Order: sequence, then C-alpha cells, then structure tokens
Amino acid sequence: MPAPIAIFYEHPDWFRPLFAELERRHLPVVRLAADQSRFDPAEREPPYGLVFNRASPSAYLRGRGQTTHYTLAILRHWERRKIPVVNGSAVYRYEVSKADQLGLLDDLGLGYPRARVINHPSQALLAAEGLRWPILVKANVGGSGAGIRRFDGPAELAEAADRGELDLGVDQTALVQELCPLRGGRIVRVEVVGRKFLYAIEVFPPPSSFNLCPADACQTADGRDLVRSACALDAPKTGMRVQGYTPPPEVIRAVESIAEAAALDVGGVEYLVDDRDGEIYYYDINALSNFVADAPNVVGLDAFARCVDYLQARWEAGA
Repeated sequence: MPAPIAIFYEHPDWFRPLFAELERRHLPVVRLAADQSRFDPAEREPPYGLVFNRASPSAYLRGRGQTTHYTLAILRHWERRKIPVVNGSAVYRYEVSKADQLGLLDDLGLGYPRARVINHPSQALLAAEGLRWPILVKANVGGSGAGIRRFDGPAELAEAADRGELDLGVDQTALVQELCPLRGGRIVRVEVVGRKFLYAIEVFPPPSSFNLCPADACQTADGRDLVRSACALDAPKTGMRVQGYTPPPEVIRAVESIAEAAALDVGGVEYLVDDRDGEIYYYDINALSNFVADAPNVVGLDAFARCVDYLQARWEAGA
C-alpha cells in the first residue's frame, strides 16, 4: 500500500465535500492542519505518497495568519524530499502575490486591468496617473474581497492616503488598478483540474461586492436556491448568483496556458469583459478553489469527484 494522501488545509469547513469523497473511496488520508504544524528540515522521508495543498493565503482573515508564509516553507520541504505536491510552491507564489499574477499574465500576452504596484500610501496617487477612474487599491495578499477599496477620483484617493486610511495588507504591497465596469454585470470563473478545463460559471455579484467566492453563491441566475455544502456552516447568504457557462475556445486555451505557466494543478482563473471596450481581462489566479456550490445542478458534474479522480490517479502513479 502506498503512503497516504496528505491534505494540508486551513479552513475547517471548505473541504468537507473533499474529505467525504476521499473517505467514500476508502483512500488512506491524513489531515494536516496548516495553522498548527511543524516539520524537521533534516527529515529525509516524509510519510506521504502525495500532498494536496489546500492552505489559503487569506488565513489571516480568520486569525490564522501564521500559515501564510509558513506554507511556502513546508511545501518546499516536501518538494525537496521528492514528495509529489498538488498545487505546490510554484503556484503558491502567485497565491501570495497579485503583483506576480499580473506579471505572469503580461508575460503570456494576455489582457488584464491596468495596474501599478506600490509599497507605500504616498505612491498611490502617482501610481494612478494615466489609469482610467474609478480605481481600486487592492492588497497584494487578499482573499474573499478583503483589502480592496474603490476610489472615484484623485482627490478622494489623495485624502485617504493623507489620512493613513489605505490598507496595503500583510506584506505592505498593493495594486493600484483600474476598476472595469462589468459587461452584463458578471465575471466568469473557469476551473481547471490537472491544468485542464473542467467547467466555467458566470458569477453575478451584488453591487459593490468584491467577494466572488463561488462556494458562497446562494442562487442560480434564475433564482433557484443552491446547497452550499462547501461553505462555512454559518456563512451568510450573499445575494450572489451563478450559472453554468461555456467560454469561447480561445478563453479555454488562455486559461489552460495560465494553469500550465503557473503550475496550477487545481484551481480557478477569473476574467471579465470590460463594458467600455468589450475586451477580455484576466484578473485573478486562484489555487484555492472551493468549486461552485451545488456543482451537479449548476454545471452538470461533481467537481469534487473529478478532483479526487485526479488526486487518486497521481497518488497511484506516485507522481
């Protein structure tokens, strides 16, 4: 029997469907809590056949900020010891840096909302020069819309900077980025498993909301309630609506190229269509995908089952 599959995770509720599917198949699983962890750099043979990284950079929002940078260290440890890691250190680098995400998109020649990167509030107004208003100041390490603030003009941004009201986040780095008006009031989230297209959804967020977590969606676009089994048990209904969607082939190719370049094994890429120019802009690479709530009803497949198919195949192959 190969060594067990280790799930390195932080949130106690998000992965209940994942654990349920692993247990249904009677696969040997070890649960590793990312917020109460340790490792020995001299350890030569970690006792795992495969590690699935489910740690979230947004853990600091839930009082578990100790996991954010520790995760990178332990992933690199496992990789040095030749343990196969799903969503390893390469893609986690992008998880903890929206600035790096934009750099990758730029390298790939893909469109993204224009942005500048700053590390002090005094630079925000200068960084906004030449951008289309409104703009966002967006923390480099975010999560669920945290650390994002909208400004409608230079005077408003200057005043916030002067008053010390700009939150640059846990690493004191932020984007100053154009806020693109959403054509049709929606963004699209494309999910990949094994770096290949799995499904896509249109997400219709409430006005002024930046929390686009698909597991938090509470209704389909036609108003049917969703079973949100992957959410926190006490998560409030958000008013966000979703529906299944098939992107154009060129978008699927672009997303798969992002996944390959970022080493994104399992996760999502989000894009929007700017209502001003009709252009597609990619803006988020998310290695911590909770999948859409009630996926069989929304997209016609069980996303967690597909994910476990992938994990099981890699575990059995030892790769």
